[in-house]
Amino acid sequence: MSRLLEPLATRNLALHNRLVLPPMATSKANPDGSMSDALLAYYDEKSRGGAFGLIITEHCYITRQGMNRVGQPSIADDSTIDAWKRLTETIHANGSKVAMQINHCGGACSTEATGLEVVGPSDVAVPLGRDETVRELTHEEIATIVTQFADAARRVKAAGFDGVEIHAAHGYLLTQLFSPLTNKRTDQYGGEVHGRIRFHLQVIAAVRAAVGDDFPVLLRLGARDYIEGGTTLTDSQVAAVEFERAGVDILDITGGLSGYTVPGNDEPGWFAELSEGLKAVVDIPVMLTGGVTEPAHAEALLAAGSADLIGVGRAVLKDSGWALRAVRELAG
Repeated sequence: MSRLLEPLATRNLALHNRLVLPPMATSKANPDGSMSDALLAYYDEKSRGGAFGLIITEHCYITRQGMNRVGQPSIADDSTIDAWKRLTETIHANGSKVAMQINHCGGACSTEATGLEVVGPSDVAVPLGRDETVRELTHEEIATIVTQFADAARRVKAAGFDGVEIHAAHGYLLTQLFSPLTNKRTDQYGGEVHGRIRFHLQVIAAVRAAVGDDFPVLLRLGARDYIEGGTTLTDSQVAAVEFERAGVDILDITGGLSGYTVPGNDEPGWFAELSEGLKAVVDIPVMLTGGVTEPAHAEALLAAGSADLIGVGRAVLKDSGWALRAVRELAG
């Protein structure tokens, strides 16, 4: 049997294959972040045929101050739940499971979009952010954001999702806290790795408490900045062990301040060196995304032990039938 079609069980989330549609920003929500017909139609089209074991939505903001752009979906209050139920019902009817990615963009936010000041771990501009003045978060504000993550996760479960993914990558708030390039704090949230992931662990604990032990929690980890002085694989290995211990069910590996690409690397599985390094230190499944455009690419990465799950994004963005054809081809 194709490795891509082998069953995989992670706590109480059974994936009927190892193919995942990873988060990709569409900007198709209404200007206020509410569900639009265009957003629902997008996920309906991508999930038809049930070829994905799991679909992860684009990042949804947990508070308006954490919004990245106009058109980004919201999970910031209870009024969003009913509309999200329409999406989960649609994807389930199409044969796939779905998790929502929740996020606070921190210093990568825009005052023009939010109407609010931009905040982050330190008053340091974000390499992938905008030309914004960033104010350092207070301890009280950090505690509030932890609660906002938990409240968002509770709404995700109430809306019928099969899991929730915490976004800790691509230069957003949790990445900013993890990276020594953007975290210059001298309190308990700064310094060495354990200080820089204190907030992550608080968010994981709060999310887990909000959704219970039987609801899958994923974390998308920007495992290396690929910028001098930034985070390294060694940092992420330390962090991953703590995340697994805290209750994360799946690690979804990508870039940190470098975004979703690796400078100078266009081979399938851009982040394979990172996923392989993290699989060596954790027992939970590790997902790899980046540069996979052919079914054979996914098969080769699984055969090499680079990951347990393979995310295919851009190829599916261009061709909604890609995943179904890949599964049929591999079933052969």
